[in-house]
Amino acid sequence: MAQQTPGAAVAAEPAPGGERSARTVRLAIGALLLGMLLAALDQTIVSTALPTIVSDLGGLEHLSWVVTAYMLASTAATPLWGKLGDQYGRKKLFQTAIGIFLVGSVLCGVARDMPQLIAFRALQGLGGGGLMVLSMAIVGDIVPPRDRGRYQGLFGAVFGGTSVLGPLLGGLFVDHLSWRWVFYVNVPVGIVALAVIAAVLHIPVRRTPHRIDYPGTLLIALVATCLVLMTSLGGVSYPWSSWQIIGLGVLGVLLLVPFVLVERRAAEPVLPLGLFRNRTFTLCSVIGFIVGFAMFGSMTYLPTFLQVVKGVTPTLSGVHMLPMVAGMLIASTASGQIVSRTGRYRLFPISGTAVMVVGLLLLHQLEPATSTGVMSVCFFVFGLGLGLVMQVLVLVVQNSVSYENLGVATSGATFFRSIGASFGVSVFGTIFSNRLAPRVRDALAGVTLPPGVSPSSLTADPRALDRLPPAVRGGVLAAYSDSITDVFLYAVPAGLLAFLLAWWLREEPLRASVTAPEASEVVASNPVERSSRDEVARALSLLGSREGRKQVYEHITERAGLDLHPAASWMLLRADRQGHVEPPLLAEKADIPLHVLTDAVRQLESRGLVSREGVQLLPTQEGRRQARLLFRAREESLAELLGDWWTPDRPTDLDALVRELCGEMCGSDAEQPHDGGRADHRF
Repeated sequence: MAQQTPGAAVAAEPAPGGERSARTVRLAIGALLLGMLLAALDQTIVSTALPTIVSDLGGLEHLSWVVTAYMLASTAATPLWGKLGDQYGRKKLFQTAIGIFLVGSVLCGVARDMPQLIAFRALQGLGGGGLMVLSMAIVGDIVPPRDRGRYQGLFGAVFGGTSVLGPLLGGLFVDHLSWRWVFYVNVPVGIVALAVIAAVLHIPVRRTPHRIDYPGTLLIALVATCLVLMTSLGGVSYPWSSWQIIGLGVLGVLLLVPFVLVERRAAEPVLPLGLFRNRTFTLCSVIGFIVGFAMFGSMTYLPTFLQVVKGVTPTLSGVHMLPMVAGMLIASTASGQIVSRTGRYRLFPISGTAVMVVGLLLLHQLEPATSTGVMSVCFFVFGLGLGLVMQVLVLVVQNSVSYENLGVATSGATFFRSIGASFGVSVFGTIFSNRLAPRVRDALAGVTLPPGVSPSSLTADPRALDRLPPAVRGGVLAAYSDSITDVFLYAVPAGLLAFLLAWWLREEPLRASVTAPEASEVVASNPVERSSRDEVARALSLLGSREGRKQVYEHITERAGLDLHPAASWMLLRADRQGHVEPPLLAEKADIPLHVLTDAVRQLESRGLVSREGVQLLPTQEGRRQARLLFRAREESLAELLGDWWTPDRPTDLDALVRELCGEMCGSDAEQPHDGGRADHRF
């Protein structure tokens, strides 16, 4: 690798977004956040509206497909959006994704029956997959790597926020407007996002050619669809022994054969089969599948329990769900940070799956007479278990693979969680439907029902419960309660399997560059789709900003073998990068005491490292030589964070990334050598 001066390195690789004004970048980021908000909110806002939707449209047995159709479509579409964005430009595709999502939202809002709603939810999911992956990718086009972690953290915060706000907003719309506004609300937000994107987002079309794995994507989507259809229709629409159900199962298994053949030959497979030779990846994929299964299955059916059995309003059902969301977010954030800082992770998948199983058993004990306090504790325990394991699974996978496979391994692990979510909602729905109808018939045996009320109407429309006499209603409510809570008991064996598999995970030394993933990699039902370079850029930007600013310059000055004050090193790098510095302007702009700047200027001038022209300080030849030493020292300190990825045979894009980050950080305002008097010893 040929050495370049810091100035040359930066000139050769201008930071993305370097010529854009801060206001333009903020507006563009705001529009991208709105796009992400649409997709993230749609995963949670629908749950509290589902009981009302099925009451209005009928077909309680198809409730699960309102969620499953969206998940399957977005999961299948996510990798395609990412590759197409690289190949044809992300701005137009992002606008297309918003357009598809908005059309799907409007059609969902005007749906007249369940088949229509399910079909339109699938269309909405196709657009939602694009919103997820493209909004995160565009951040990389307009934001320098040193700031990427901070901005991507904002997108993660959107997911955390929608986990809380989604159920509440869904309930509010149902109570005060209509369930259709759960979908209509996307329209004004999406139109604003489209307008801002069109006006302020100007990114060059960098065409990255890809061999897009269309056959592999289609085949894995068909496999998942066949198996999900089998589990959702079996015992509900068709007997388990019927040719339709057996045929779906056989077809799903048979389609795996061409999928494996296609993936072996694909230049860029959607799911590289070589990953499964990595034991840690395989174990984490299975555990993630089970976690997604339990998490999204329960989040779909708990609002039904609250609204039908407990009789609370949709808004209050969203409030009752908050302990579970709180437990999940608290535990996932804490576990991710603890693992990142201590390097010990094996305890969390084991304890998380164990607590998750305890939570499922507690949810199975719920009944109509259960108090709000007891319910909240049950919800919190279950959320705590999910949170303990979700963040850590992504960390473990990222730690176990080579740099070249970092991106595909992360997307692969989250892909299996997404597929697990689809299966969870589907299987939970089948169990619920299979248990509900016979229990309602038993509860009504020998009872004279009011006109227009029958066991079939009570299982199709929960609102028919209000027309039952009080003496009869209790038995039907118990049937609903037992049928819903049974699904949690049936999820216990899967949770126990995850617990046993977690014991097989080996604890390996944690790479320094593996940091806690943001919520978009943990909470979202969509798989993550980012390249290895994107993942490392995010991690290094987070680690670089975590270092104490004064300590950075103390460290690299010592490493370079120079005897300079930290502020003098910072000023010398800044002068070399920009060609000059003006101390009076720095004193106004920088968070550095004037006497510190004055001492730095005096030291640089006394050693002949800068010369003065009016108010400007220009680096001398010796100053540029020492600036190069400082630059290399900073570059080496960043490279050390990559650990065993920084090997002699490392990919060239890692060299470029480290040089780019180093050029942006050295002498920048983002790394001032003084913290305004606040102690910072994190380096």
